[in-house]
Amino acid sequence: MPDKPPATLRLRVDTGALAANWRALDALSGKAAAGAAVKADGYGLGVDLVVPALRDAGCRDFFVAHWSEVEPVADHVDPQSISVLHGPLGEEDVRYAHASGAKPVVNSVPQARRWLDAGGGPCDLMVDTGINRLGLPMAEIGDEAIGRLDIDLLMSHLASADEDIALNEAQCARWNEAKAALDWRRSSLANSAGIVLGQAFHGELTRPGLSLYGGIPRRELADRVRPVAMLECAIMQVRDIAPGEGVGYNSVFVAERPMRVATVALGYADGFLRAWTGKGSMTSNGRNLPILGRVSMDMTVVDIGNAADLREGDWLQVAYDLPEASAATGLSQYELLTLLGDRFDRAKR
Repeated sequence: MPDKPPATLRLRVDTGALAANWRALDALSGKAAAGAAVKADGYGLGVDLVVPALRDAGCRDFFVAHWSEVEPVADHVDPQSISVLHGPLGEEDVRYAHASGAKPVVNSVPQARRWLDAGGGPCDLMVDTGINRLGLPMAEIGDEAIGRLDIDLLMSHLASADEDIALNEAQCARWNEAKAALDWRRSSLANSAGIVLGQAFHGELTRPGLSLYGGIPRRELADRVRPVAMLECAIMQVRDIAPGEGVGYNSVFVAERPMRVATVALGYADGFLRAWTGKGSMTSNGRNLPILGRVSMDMTVVDIGNAADLREGDWLQVAYDLPEASAATGLSQYELLTLLGDRFDRAKR
């Protein structure tokens, strides 16, 4: 096959900002060290860009969800520094853990027995203190299999750290109960938002995720976290439309005046969902270009009336400040990152 033409979508990752965000969160973690959640391909930005930047900034603990995510991360760090949150669901997972060196995060008594029956070794343990999602129920902490585990990191996960509610303190108290009942080398409770809840939530290791990548789950982080992801898309066509003409499917936008518009190579197949229909904008040299009409699978239309110099092949920047984009679309900051598709050319900025 011939060489591929250049991509018409770019995702530029500011690895300097990523490293700065990790250092800021590490400093906010006080006596605890900060690890990094790098699951979902580094929150959609690409582990080959994200993990080396975090490693070089000083991060020594990395968290993924699936066993399939271990190898790409292990290309850049010691596999023993990788924890797999979904744990050993079957014998294949146990064999892979022993062969790769990655640590399973045990979430249940059956997982604990499965790990021990295969020879065991260092593992992490997730205790469910109130999220009712994944983790060992508090009532099962005394099970003999749990007592035989070689627990490196004893962790739990906060359900509502982005809110000031009583559940945060209740989870912290249950986590401390688990710490008192078990033997472990390190402990961890706080995610990005949990870090700013204070030292009582830190343990020996915090586990930031969203805020590493520019997300701001609590206002206390607004002046400490820098944007990391920059999206760009190429103009495919420029046209003039007359008053009364519609744009896109179902003509949800109808021009009230003569307009100059551009169709760009970005749509919901790329993670730019229809929630953006009639919302948000793109920019060119500081000029604001509002989105018009319904977002399509592979295309979006913008108003370029104040940028008449733009032509086919020119590049636009997508306004993608995560808190602002979340407020505009109703999508979470996590979704805005992890939905970004594989048609983007990912590279350092």
